[in-house]
Amino acid sequence: MKEKNILEFLERTVDRYPDQVAVDDGQIILTWKELKELSMRFGTAFSRTVKEGKPIVFLMEKSGPVLAAMYGAVYAGCFYVIIDPSQPAARIRDILQVLEPSLVVTEEGNLSLLNEAGYGGGCELLKDLFQEKIQEEKLRRIRENSCGSDLLYGIFTSGSTGKPKGITVSHQAVIRFITHFTRMFEIMDQDRIANQAPFDFDVSVKDIYSSMMTGARLVLIPRKMFMTPSVLLDHLCEKKITIMTWAVSALCLLSSLKGLDYKKPETVRKILFSGEVMPEGQLKRWMEALPDTEFVNLYGPSEITCNCTYYRIPGQRQLEGKLPIGHPFPGREVFLLDEKGKEIRETKAMGEICVAGESLSEGYYHNQVETDKRFFIYTAKNGEKKRCYRTGDLGCYGEEGELYFGGRKDFQIKHMGHRIELEEIERRLEKIRGLVRSCCVLDEKKSRIVAFYVGNVEPADIRRGVKTELPVYMSPGRIVRVREIPLNKNGKLNREYFRNWIREERA
Repeated sequence: MKEKNILEFLERTVDRYPDQVAVDDGQIILTWKELKELSMRFGTAFSRTVKEGKPIVFLMEKSGPVLAAMYGAVYAGCFYVIIDPSQPAARIRDILQVLEPSLVVTEEGNLSLLNEAGYGGGCELLKDLFQEKIQEEKLRRIRENSCGSDLLYGIFTSGSTGKPKGITVSHQAVIRFITHFTRMFEIMDQDRIANQAPFDFDVSVKDIYSSMMTGARLVLIPRKMFMTPSVLLDHLCEKKITIMTWAVSALCLLSSLKGLDYKKPETVRKILFSGEVMPEGQLKRWMEALPDTEFVNLYGPSEITCNCTYYRIPGQRQLEGKLPIGHPFPGREVFLLDEKGKEIRETKAMGEICVAGESLSEGYYHNQVETDKRFFIYTAKNGEKKRCYRTGDLGCYGEEGELYFGGRKDFQIKHMGHRIELEEIERRLEKIRGLVRSCCVLDEKKSRIVAFYVGNVEPADIRRGVKTELPVYMSPGRIVRVREIPLNKNGKLNREYFRNWIREERA
């Protein structure tokens, strides 16, 4: 692959579709030509103050101009990191301490937050950079110095030490993955991609760069729309959305609140989901509402650049039991290792999912200890050495060779002498009629599993249903109905919230 910088795809798309809409954030619409020009203005401004190869932080919510600013960071030879301003100041401080940036770009409303986070470096307001004069020759020289291993972006995830870890991803990793992704799922310039995820969440990487590589229109969905399903569905229909690459939690929000009974986004031809196990009942609602739409289950942590496996769900599939996470994307190797580091090939034997091949992250920024812990050199049976990533997820092979997700290693508990996956209990609970979503945690003090749930069903009825689904050692000792299941920053079940709930109740 000859392309070494993601901007080559931006400029190719501008040449092909200069006046076609590139991004629509609900307030500002930019064509591809306008997006490139604005990106180069921002890039020229950034290049005055930030050295090549260094991070530029954007403390802003997603928008069309913020997308241009991200590309502007790349024009300046830097990599970008998005920080959501809804995060607490303490976490923002931790992220900035890892990055040590010389420039944070934000808007006036976030200056007090930046100050509270203790940042004392350079700061620019994005609105002040719109009239910057483009220095094409300077930007050209910067590009000549670039290579495929240069960092493109950083995304922060929770760290085991309590401090966030900055996952860094190169140009080449994104180019290779998105090239496969757009070809396999036939994304074209006529498509309209509904971007659900915030820009600091790697689900958005698929939206952003699928759009860039193909010329498809990127439609940014404002966060506030997810509070009113009818408004969101009206928007999806009005914008004639064709591609939705969404987190499971976002899809479940619409279907569990009966949004699909109000209106169906019938122009959508593909829905790709990831982030968590899709509850069987919610997937069934979507498939019944959109029988002609293709549904794809994606799997993979941010450290491997978006996804490493996929499973196309057959239209006539009977949704019973676990949904496979499928087979590896081209250029990837996905395999299982047991606790002794030996590869597992047997059907139904559980092991840790490991990934090798194209598009692995460069590691954790300024954190070699964690990088060495999770990225390792694996020697295969033929003696070949491969750089690999330990996902921390468990998996097993099914009878037909498909890979199945088996939960997080750190969500595995030991109860009544048995090793138990909390996610398996949740999947069984969500088969019970009337139960929409659940989250299980272990109450260690009382040595019992506690199940929290949302739904129109009584705990006594759940307890009766559980008896036919789960052995005694996996049955929740306490069942609690709640108004909502809170999500963490990455849109996944917030188990820590319920662990704290149990501790506070006991205090």
